Amino acid sequence: MKLTLPVVYVEADTLPEAWEKAVVETWEKGARIPTQYDRPGDPPSRDAMAIIVVRQPLAEPRIHRALPGGIADLEVYRQEVVSGIHDHWIDPAAGGWQYTYHHRLTAYSVPGIAQPVDQLEYIVETLAQAPHTRRAQAVIWKPWEDAGIDDPACLQRLWVRIFDDELVMNAHIRSNDAFKAAFMNMYAFTDLQRVLAERVAERLGRPIRVGQYTHIADSFHIYGSYFEAFRGFLGTLEKRTFAERTFRTEEVQFLIDEAREAIVRSLEEERRTGRKGVR
Repeated sequence: MKLTLPVVYVEADTLPEAWEKAVVETWEKGARIPTQYDRPGDPPSRDAMAIIVVRQPLAEPRIHRALPGGIADLEVYRQEVVSGIHDHWIDPAAGGWQYTYHHRLTAYSVPGIAQPVDQLEYIVETLAQAPHTRRAQAVIWKPWEDAGIDDPACLQRLWVRIFDDELVMNAHIRSNDAFKAAFMNMYAFTDLQRVLAERVAERLGRPIRVGQYTHIADSFHIYGSYFEAFRGFLGTLEKRTFAERTFRTEEVQFLIDEAREAIVRSLEEERRTGRKGVR
């Protein structure tokens, strides 16, 4: 019997290769289903559950040229997830952001508990005490806050474990825009994986390598409103080699450096004036 919700499973050595394979399989196999964001006349989305395994998440090439926006946007998002550069934008009562992943990971608050929980520190400490533990995880969802809000968190949980001095990480995400968001999500999450490996290595006093990354999405979807752009993307797969479809980090390092300088200037300007700059 045909699956109601198709399951896409891919493995690849590098991040852009894994993402590319997953979106193509979702296009080919995904169920046709409408979404809450469709405009009149949009075709139904293509949707699948996705299990995307990246064997060497920090290996080059690391960046796909089809990412939404540009290198500067990618660096801003990475810093939002890993460093929390925009955690101070959280202010739902005033119409600001309702959450950030970084804030939920490092200052998870629970009604009735005075001290927020730094879940990343918990992961590091738990792995330092027992690298093989199955208990090193962090959660994002807050049912008492997220149910019914306009933009509920997509990422739900991170699970981390060490095998033979390699730190593996699984990211569980309830809903993932395959074409316009998933690559940036995976890029930032794997950089967070790198940070966790470095922090655990410091505690243990020995090298801990970044190992397998697995991205698990309950709904990995391509919106109908993107179909024309996605068909253009499919055309590039036929016309360009994989090397021509990707960037090695060193090829765009100057753009990353420029973005980092712009972020610093923007945050300084915001502190002086109160006006939001980047993003």
